[in-house]
Formats: sequence, C-alpha cells, structure tokens
Amino acid sequence: GNICYSSCNINYVQASFFVVSLQNLINIIPLNMKHLLTQWQMAVKWSIALFASLCCLLFWGCKQATHFQMQLEHMNELESIIYVEGQAKILLLPIQESADESLLQIESGDGNKIMQTLDVHMAVDSIDYFVPLDLDNYRQGSGETIMIRMKGLYNNAVTWDAIELVDTFDTTNRETFRPIYHHTPLYGWMNDANGLVYKDGEYHLYFQYNPYGSVWGNMHWGHSVSKDLMHWEHKAPVIARDSLGHIFSGSSVVDVENTAGYGAGAIIAFYTSASEKNGQIQCMAYSKDNGYTYTKYEKNPILTPFDGIKDFRDPKVFWYNPEKKWIMIVSADKEMRFYASYNLKDWTYLSAWGEGYGVQPRQFECPDMVQLPVNGNKDYMKWVMIVNVNPGCYFGGSATQYFVGNFDGTKFVCDSPKETVKWLDWGKDHYATVCFSNTCDRVVAIPWMSNWQYANIVPTKQFRSANALPRELGLYEQDGEFYVSITPVKEVRDIRKEVREISTFMVDTEYHVDTLLNENSGAYEIEMQFVNGTANIMGVKLFNEKGEEVDIYLDLLESRLVMDRTKSGIVDFGRNSQSHILETHDKRMKTSINYIDDFALATWGPIVKTMSHTLNIFVDKCSVEIFLDGGKVAMTNLVFPNEPYNRMSCYAKGGSYKVNNCRIYRLGF
Repeated sequence: GNICYSSCNINYVQASFFVVSLQNLINIIPLNMKHLLTQWQMAVKWSIALFASLCCLLFWGCKQATHFQMQLEHMNELESIIYVEGQAKILLLPIQESADESLLQIESGDGNKIMQTLDVHMAVDSIDYFVPLDLDNYRQGSGETIMIRMKGLYNNAVTWDAIELVDTFDTTNRETFRPIYHHTPLYGWMNDANGLVYKDGEYHLYFQYNPYGSVWGNMHWGHSVSKDLMHWEHKAPVIARDSLGHIFSGSSVVDVENTAGYGAGAIIAFYTSASEKNGQIQCMAYSKDNGYTYTKYEKNPILTPFDGIKDFRDPKVFWYNPEKKWIMIVSADKEMRFYASYNLKDWTYLSAWGEGYGVQPRQFECPDMVQLPVNGNKDYMKWVMIVNVNPGCYFGGSATQYFVGNFDGTKFVCDSPKETVKWLDWGKDHYATVCFSNTCDRVVAIPWMSNWQYANIVPTKQFRSANALPRELGLYEQDGEFYVSITPVKEVRDIRKEVREISTFMVDTEYHVDTLLNENSGAYEIEMQFVNGTANIMGVKLFNEKGEEVDIYLDLLESRLVMDRTKSGIVDFGRNSQSHILETHDKRMKTSINYIDDFALATWGPIVKTMSHTLNIFVDKCSVEIFLDGGKVAMTNLVFPNEPYNRMSCYAKGGSYKVNNCRIYRLGF
C-alpha cells in the first residue's frame, strides 16, 4: 500500500492564531443578546466557534507547512520506496545499532539515476537515535522529486512509524563523555584523521566519517577547520562515498607550483576508494577554494596495485625538493610502496620497504613520512617513517610505530635492525597518527583516540570518537638510537583558564589533595615534578567520590611509566571487545599489567631513570594523556568515569620522594 505523509507542524505562532481566532468568533455574538441564550444554546455556540477555529487553524497551518510531502510505497516485504516532493531539507532516519544494515539507494525522481548508495542500521524494533539525510545534496532543481529505495528492511519495522521530514537537525550535545577541548564530530562516527593540511592561517582536519550512524560505515571525508588547533568549526563533509566505493584515508598537499594544472595554491587530496567490486584503488580530488569543497578527478583512479593485492590504501603524498617531484607512499599489507610523480596524476613505482620490520604479526596502515632535525640541529636531519599497525599494539589492537632512517628520493633505509620496535605512544588509544602538510619547519600530528578492539562499542551514542591532542614531533639521540619526542602543541596553553598552585611537599606514604578544582567539569591539566629520594614507586591517583580512579606511577625497579584504568569508571563494555583476525595469540594479556579484559588493564612505557621526572597530565571528559620528561614518553588512554576525577593522592612505596612545581590548570573555552 501507499501511505502519504504531509508535514503540518503546529508551532507557537499557529497556536497563537488559534487563540485569537477563537476569541474573535465568540465576540461575534452581540453582547445584548447573550443574556437571551439558554445555557444549551451557549454550549452550541461555543462548539461552533471551536470547530470553526480548528478549521481555520488546520487550513492556515497546512497551507504554510505542506511545502513538502512524503509518500511511502512497500514494494514487497523487504523493499520499500519513499518519494519526497517539494523543498524538504532533511529526512530523519531512525537508527538501531544492533540491527542489520539496510541498503539505501538515493535515486532521481524518475528512477533512472542512482545518486548515492548507503548501508544504514535502520531501526527494526527499537530506536537508539536519529541521523539526518540531507536531501539538498541530491536535488538538481527546485521541487524535484527524490526517491529513496530501501532494501532489507521489513515493512513492519518501527522505522516506518518514526521516519519523518524536517527542516532542521538538532546537534545539541547529549553526551556526558563528549570532551571539552578535544575535537569530535557533531554526530556520527569518526576514525582516522586524513588529509591534514594548513593553508592561509587555517588548519583543515579531514577525517573518516559516517554521517549515518555512530558505528563504522559509509566512509566520507568529514571536515573541521581551526585557526589555533584548539577551537574547531564543523563543516560539511567534503568527499562523499560514491560508485567507486567508500572514501578511505589519505592526505592533502598544497600545489604551490601548479603541477596538477588546477591553479597555483590549489589543494589536492588523495584518498583510497574501497569496494568489493573495485578493490582498494587510489583517487584524487582538487579544491580551488582553500579546502572547503572538492571536485573529484574525472579520470580516477590514478593508481591501482600492480599485483592485485587486497590491502592497498591510505596514500601519503609529499614534495621531495632535491628532485622536484612528488612522492606517494601507499600501505600494502605488510609493506610500504613508494611512487613518484611530476603532475600528481601519473605515478611511477619506485620501491618497497617494511617487510618484517617492527612488531609481528601486524598489518600496515596510514603511513606518513617527515624530516626532523636531530636535537634541533637543522644541519643534521633524519627521515621518520610513521607506520600505524592493526593489530600489533603491545596491549592489544591498534597503535602507532615509527622508524628512523634515510630517504634518497627512491628508497627508505631504516637505521635500526628489523626487530627494533619504537612506539609513538605507549597507551592503548592512539592510532592513525598523521601530520599536517604545508606547516614549514613545524611538524604537528593528530591521532585518533580509540582502539579498533572496542571503538564501535564505547559508551556514547550521539558520536564516536575523539581525536587526541595535537602533538608536535621532535627527534633526539640517546645511546646511539634516534627517538621521536611528542609534546602537546603550545596552543594548548591558551585554553588554560585558571591555575591552582600547590607548594612543594614530601611523600612518605600518601599525600592527599581533597579538591583539585571547584566546580570541576572534568577538563584540566596537572603539571608536577617528582624528585626521588629513596622510593621505588612514585605514583599519583586521580579519583572521584564514587571510588573510580586512574592510577599513574613510575616503577623505578622496572624502569617504566604505568597507567592503570581497571577501576576508572565504566569498563564492562571491554568484555565485548573484538580482536583482529591476526591477533589470535595472548601476548597482550601477558604484556599488559592487571589485565582483566581488552579495556580494563594497565599500559606501560619504558623510562630512563633520573633523579627527577616531569609529568604533564591532560584530563578531559573521557581521556587521560600523559607526557613524561618533555615528551620522551607519551601515553594516551580512554576513561569513562561516572563523575569527574576531582581528588588526587600522591603515594610512595619503598621510600620517599618530593613533589615540586605542582600546578593544576582548568582547561576550556
């Protein structure tokens, strides 16, 4: 059957019209006659007035609001078509995350053209939330009819009672765990940052984005813009899923010399299109308006795997100045492949690197390669290959490795033996780390702050997930090896709202701070220096009135920094974590400390013991990020406390130590 829905929403203005209409109709009765009417006659009069008013209201309201119409036709038990006429802006889709995906085809009114295909978890018997389908993206002309064909959804699903046309979509935050000073999408799913580029005073953060649910799927490039890496303005997605497939990760460059022919200063984006039909192929798009909109290259793809390899994705492109050419790195399962181009469209294979390097077993993803000065000496530069792996993290799931060496424009040669493993971060929620292009001597990276083992089930609904703090990368030499230092960008200091200073104190057993900040919203930074005396363990616990806690400590006997989140708040969802197909071993259980499940555990990173250690701890609604000794060790972990950690206890084991320069900064906008 066909069901026709007309929009006839009654608002405050219409309600006011109703009251006035009713009052005016009653006033039609002459005052000098009212005393002649019986009580029964007055009741009839009132009823007539009420009926007339309602008719006026419905006629006027519908005349104003029926500028769009939706018609539903059930073709069979598992296929339906929605016809949308008029100028409706948004179709609200009810989502049930546990439901199987339904296939949505957005088609022209005559059904001759499929404009987009989506896979959406449409609600079957319950509704988790709604997401908007922006109909303006598909209109070619005013008032054009749009068809939305749904396959795989039974015609008795609750979707059909709840789906509706609206003019606006409310993005007001509904989440307890939405961070205050970390970037998140307004709604929907986000994973890898990609295409990071700086131009004309603006940082463009593109990211893997599903606008049609808060779980992975329908990959687009989402878009946010900032002038200071802290305040982010959400923009419309710039590259949408198309007939070639999902829009996977990639990179962007500023084409200063107009090598591609789209104008000097055009931004060129490179991404992977992924589908079962076409596999994983590399594509290109260009922007002539400083990165706000993109046009896909008409001859895509620009690169396909010469050997048909399945995992061939995440192109990183950069300019190699000594030979005046562009270099592209593509992750190809267990290695990285290098290509060269002079026009960004035609690419020649150069070499491959990485087979057998680093942690095993693993799969390479999201490469980046930057040149850094050793110990700040610009006359002594080394290349750093950033390699994100899934699986491979010591503590399970996904993580970010790096390799230091030399690059001659054709081949990368690593300085260290194959078995050497260096982590950019020693937490469990730091992945898909890539760097902004076009930032001159400054190297700024942004990670995705989650882990593929549980990213789809963390306890939020309106959005998943967040980015970690932007970090500045440096390079230093220690004991004949080269290591990357990681520090929060200096711009984070600009969001410090107030400071509480605590005088120097000694810790023999415990030292308590009962209140960190008044009216603590859960967003702050702790800066402190531990000066050791005789202690074997120097620790600090952050906790709340509910007894939920994060335990951070330096184990000097084992030479490691540890963060334990087993009692941090909501952790039970970790029991439902899913491991990668390659992660069939139990190494993560043995490597982690206090392993309960793949979320409830403690992570650790190696330290070099000295007489003093400086800690910078950044806490937000759902995360704790630690930077030790100027970024020689970084550790990023998610937490989900039921109320902010607003108490602190420093403790010692095996002796005592002193705490200097303890400052607590409230962070926010």
